[in-house]
Amino acid sequence: MSFSNLGLADEILRAVTEQGYTTPTPIQAQAIPAVLAGGDLLAGAQTGTGKTAGFTLPILQRLSTAAAAPRTTTAARPIRALILTPTRELAAQVEESVRTYGKYLKLTSAVIFGGVGINPQIKLLKHGVDILVATPGRLLDHMQQGTVNLNQIEILILDEADRMLDMGFIRDIKRILAVLPKKRQNLLFSATFSDEIKALADGLLNSPAMIEVARRNSTVEIIAQKVHPVDRDRKHPMLAHLIKTNQWSQVLVFTRTKHGANKLVEQLEKDGITGMAIHGNKSQTARTKALSEFKEGSLQVLVATDIAARGIDIDQLPHVVNYDLPNVPEDYVHRIGRTGRAGATGEAVSLVCVDEHQMLRDIEKLIKRALPKEIIPGFEPDPNARAQPIQLRSGNVPGRRPQGRSGNGSSGSKPATGGGNARAPGAPRSGAPAKPFGGASSGKPSAPHRSGGRGR
Repeated sequence: MSFSNLGLADEILRAVTEQGYTTPTPIQAQAIPAVLAGGDLLAGAQTGTGKTAGFTLPILQRLSTAAAAPRTTTAARPIRALILTPTRELAAQVEESVRTYGKYLKLTSAVIFGGVGINPQIKLLKHGVDILVATPGRLLDHMQQGTVNLNQIEILILDEADRMLDMGFIRDIKRILAVLPKKRQNLLFSATFSDEIKALADGLLNSPAMIEVARRNSTVEIIAQKVHPVDRDRKHPMLAHLIKTNQWSQVLVFTRTKHGANKLVEQLEKDGITGMAIHGNKSQTARTKALSEFKEGSLQVLVATDIAARGIDIDQLPHVVNYDLPNVPEDYVHRIGRTGRAGATGEAVSLVCVDEHQMLRDIEKLIKRALPKEIIPGFEPDPNARAQPIQLRSGNVPGRRPQGRSGNGSSGSKPATGGGNARAPGAPRSGAPAKPFGGASSGKPSAPHRSGGRGR
């Protein structure tokens, strides 16, 4: 199957072709016709499956062919589609995808999230946009200030709904849903179908089509996974050894805490390995710079916490390292999903000390497979070492997710407008070689509005 078989407009097909994409992924092949049909959709798709284009392409098609509600010449352009995402990075990448594939359509888009000044967003919304991408917290800010009008929403998309619930956004989502028109199309995308997701879907969706392209809590088969047993105080030397010995040029490293991420970057710098950290305490400028340089390949190591890493969408990312195992087993699946994207192969390595043996057992139980163990010569763990309680910050405990909105709850890149004929940042020019179609564009993000405040 090719994209030309899916009933998309020539303008959209032209933009897709310019990105070098010819063949839709399974989620796109199923979701695009379902969305074009106009009904509600419940889609299960993990990261790296191309789900972003699975909904951006058909909503661009629907909005460009359906007549907008009549308005006076003085009224602002009404928002017709609302896309909610859990993090700033993901929001920015989704909106970039909208701009990339809608570049030949007469539709405009914008993205709003916390952590940056609200006044430029207010000015943006006064002019009106067709498609708005938002994180729940900042959208509520605008609703409370009366600077956004959602009365004419035709399509609602909840992207990574499972993560939004995990981060405690359910009340925010319900407050937003309460002001939307009753008659609308609803699309819900989730990596897993938990009981909470099913309950949300039951209350939101009307006789939805259902698509699931990945088994619940499955790990991608093309990702090579392994565990390196190591003493807790030898993790940093082992990571430096692996990077240098294997000549890794681009590796995403996960730590359990923000403090741990900062400390690891300092240690790697002493070893001559360039690295930067992204987490909720970093300024938006610093986060955007780190992500941009990592995507370009000029930054060797990006160290991230779980929340900050949501939305990182990089083609051909070869290596993911769990420097610390996650407190919640499901986060392991999300972490390693950063590699092995769009049909590419990838490697996920976990450095596991005696303190984390129970976490490892929980992960293996979840994914229903034992992870192969490989001891690195020179880093043999002490057989007599005893486990110590893992100290978690922010009041988190193993197996319990943080609740409520927080300053680092919605993370991301810069607010920007789209539409028109502007080429999206980092978008390949026409004639790029064909490749399997992934998700949001992984071009270099633009510089954010500068603001010292931490947002939602």
